Formats: sequence, structure tokens, C-alpha cells
Amino acid sequence: MLVDSHVNLHGEQYEDDLEEVVARARAAGVGTMLNICCKVSEFTPVLVIAERFENMYASVGTHPHEAHENPDIKSSELITLSQHPKVIGIGETGLDFHYNYSGRDDQYANFQAHIDAARETGLPLIIHSRNADVEMADLLETEMAKGEFPALLHCYTGGEELARRAADLGLYFSLSGILTFKKADELRAIAKQLPEDRLMIETDCPYLAPMPYRGRRNEPAYVSRVAEDLAQLKGWSIEDTHNRTTDAFFRLFSKAKRPIA
Repeated sequence: MLVDSHVNLHGEQYEDDLEEVVARARAAGVGTMLNICCKVSEFTPVLVIAERFENMYASVGTHPHEAHENPDIKSSELITLSQHPKVIGIGETGLDFHYNYSGRDDQYANFQAHIDAARETGLPLIIHSRNADVEMADLLETEMAKGEFPALLHCYTGGEELARRAADLGLYFSLSGILTFKKADELRAIAKQLPEDRLMIETDCPYLAPMPYRGRRNEPAYVSRVAEDLAQLKGWSIEDTHNRTTDAFFRLFSKAKRPIA
């Protein structure tokens, strides 16, 4: 069985064929998916998708691009929404200093509320980090010293230093279709060194379709391509790769119920 640990199925890209997309994922062996909330204001449609399909889960949070929408959000608001049985993670949240769609102060304030919610609930923090390696590592080390919380660096594209410092803190890592891109040699070199028991895979669909689908709309069935390249990179069999990444998902997202094979 495969798990797609990061999908965005509630958008307009899937309005016309969501049932078919999920059916193709099931046919490809994807037994579980996590539908990600990028804006608290869109939590309801995210949750509706999760409730609609078996073994589909949801998160609650605000992406750093959207931090300006609710920089003053309280951790208590996130905690209340996270009590739904289908909600298994806090986020997507984090720091993005590449586009700076939200100011840094708003990003930090928003991220802090999510960290506090993850620490309080024990639900994994789903972290987006771009062009913020040092700031992210410094903040994670500071916050973990105050009280540990489970966390995942999703769609990892950061550098070697962030990977090392995050691994030392016990974080998990998720790899996306970027792993299959021809020019992703640096990422592949880093991925070889990531903790083997804390690795999972994702599509981040509809974005980042893996080769040979690059340029098309991504979908959860394509997570099998990420598994293939990860297997080759690590020297694992396909079956072992499926088992390792699935085990890592359910170890971290312990609120999710593992399907019976």
C-alpha cells in the first residue's frame, strides 16, 4: 500500500473528475491520502473531501503565503478545529521568504500559533519551508527546547544544514515529484542522507507532477513514481519502499487509522 501524505484535492482543478482521480489513485495502490488545508477560511471544503472518501484525512492550518489573512489566529482556534476525527495534522504552515506573499512578521506570528497547537494536541506540524533554512532551523531548535512536538518538513527542497538540524530534532521528511526532475541532483544527494525510518512520499497535487508527467496536472496516482525513484536512490525494493514510507506515515500521523490489507 502507498500513502500520499500531501494532496490538495478540494480545488477547482478537480471539480469535474474528483471521483475518477480518487479511483485512479486506489487502482495504483494508494490506500490513504491527507488533504491539506492551506487557509483556515477554506477548512470546510478541505474537510468535506476528507469526509467523502474512505481513508482520506484532513489537516487544518494556514500556508505562509496566506499568513496575512490571519496573523493573529490563536492556537485555541486551531485546536478546536483539529478535534474532528478526520483531522490528523496541523498545517500547512511555516516560512516562505522566496515569494514573500505575506510579510515576515505575519508569517512568524501565524507559524507560532500552529506550533503551539501542535505541541498542545500532539498532532504533527506540517511545515512548508522555502528560502528560510537558517531561520527555520533556528526557530525549530528554540521551540523544541520549550517542549517537543511532532513535525514533518513536507516536499523537502531545503539544504543539507536544515536537513541535518531537523533530523537531529526528530523531524520527518516527505519527498515529492521534484525527486524525479533531471536537475534535482542536489536534492537526491541530500535525500540519500535523510533518516530512513522518517521518510514519506507525496504528490503535493495538483502541483509538481513527477517525470514523465511534468507539466500536467498532478494527481495522487503519480505518487508511485516518487516511490520508484526513492527506491532506486536508496537501493530498496519497491515493496520495501512502499512499506517504509507507509509505516513512517502512520507512525507520525498516529490519529489516522491504517487500512486493513
